[in-house]
Amino acid sequence: MEQELNSKLRIQNNSPNAQRSKSFAFRAPQVNFTIQDFELGKIYGVGSYSKVVRAKKKDTGNVYALKIMDKKFITKENKTAYVKLERIVLDQLDHPGIVPLFFTFQDTFSLYMGLESCEGGELFDQITRKGRLSEEEARFYAAEVADALEYIHSMGLIHRDIKPENLLLTADGHIKVADFGSVKPMQDSRITVLPNAASDDKACTFVGTAAYVPPEVLNSSPATFGNDLWALGCTLYQMLSGTSPFKDASEWLIFQRIIARDIRFPNHFSDEARDLIDRLLDIDPSRRPGAGPDGYASLKNHPFFREVDWDSLRSQTPPCLAAEPKAIPNLQAHSTRSSGEDQDSSCNPSHIGDGSARTNDGNGGTTSSSEAGSITRLASIDSFDSKWKQFLEPGESVLMISMVKKMQKLTSKKVKLILTNKPKLIYVDPSKLVVKGNIIWSDNSNDLSIQVTSPSQFKVCTPKKVLSFEDAKQRAMQWKKAIEALQNR
Repeated sequence: MEQELNSKLRIQNNSPNAQRSKSFAFRAPQVNFTIQDFELGKIYGVGSYSKVVRAKKKDTGNVYALKIMDKKFITKENKTAYVKLERIVLDQLDHPGIVPLFFTFQDTFSLYMGLESCEGGELFDQITRKGRLSEEEARFYAAEVADALEYIHSMGLIHRDIKPENLLLTADGHIKVADFGSVKPMQDSRITVLPNAASDDKACTFVGTAAYVPPEVLNSSPATFGNDLWALGCTLYQMLSGTSPFKDASEWLIFQRIIARDIRFPNHFSDEARDLIDRLLDIDPSRRPGAGPDGYASLKNHPFFREVDWDSLRSQTPPCLAAEPKAIPNLQAHSTRSSGEDQDSSCNPSHIGDGSARTNDGNGGTTSSSEAGSITRLASIDSFDSKWKQFLEPGESVLMISMVKKMQKLTSKKVKLILTNKPKLIYVDPSKLVVKGNIIWSDNSNDLSIQVTSPSQFKVCTPKKVLSFEDAKQRAMQWKKAIEALQNR
């Protein structure tokens, strides 16, 4: 796909963008790296056709966020234009509030983007750990997001997926906007857009995340810069309250609340915060601060930002980051591991390697690090032991797989738990290779919920049954995030 993209640079036709692209050269080069050049660590995030992994370059020690994209899925789901556009846009953006792209490479199964690793994690995690942010903290983060959005909009781009999960924090706590997979260039964009690299022509396709989608998009109106400002209002509300403003039991109910503009402000919101959020969540996108004829001056001059020094924003001291909670020791998991059982691989999209010298081969054995390349073809079902492939339907691919214990009242039994993009959960008897059960759900969040009861234990709840699982590698929260990512796609 990368070669195809490079060939597009040489296409000439009558469109202005194509003419401009004749002399276009990528700043972030395509390099001859392989996945074996990296020590792979924790998962930063899992999407419908990609996963982002902490990756340390073995020869330099440099750490990156490696975005790994499944070629087969991209082609099958007609996402090629989105991937090309994200690569092109990231290559041309240059702002301290945007995660930079350093390089790309590919192999038979996957496309890779080497991005800055934001060691402070997601803004969403800070909100979760603190319960809610103070107004001073929220003001700082909102200002940095507004600063980045002003630049993005000045380049003629709409991000279309602003939310706390896509706002990352550097190690010292500054905000960086990430995930440009839904970006839309406007007609007068300053970005060089190559032929066959555009998300959609009318900019009214539904993209983004339900809780942050503006009403005009639900009504199929063309996207505008006001879409991102609505999402900024939702994000500010979530920072100050701990939850999104239109949260409800299902996606359909969320949309009904958005269309009705059903906003309920907590009593602890200041008048300034309430007023700014109220204005950002205006039904008319042209009236949102930052979208009108005064541009971002109307947003920056709002009383909520009265104390913000916009010129020195990126050199100011950010709020202190709340540390990630330490994992609670699991004695049962420890004794199981020490006895040699359940030594499951970390070589799959949900837990891709830990930098150790040896890797489980999926059959209870291990391979040397030099042989790990055949395992770390992360985005294809071929990267997993072939015996699990028989449980998938044509076109179905694995997003997460692990050996876990299925907990019952008095007993527990080891099963292979597989999460696929259908979306579906399958649990298989690993010795008899027999499916013991599966769970298929729709986009309705009432169909399925995940409850994490400890770092290693989680429950999968449906209207008809509740299943309890234990993951000895304490990945309960990773299972929850991966399943919920499918619900929100």
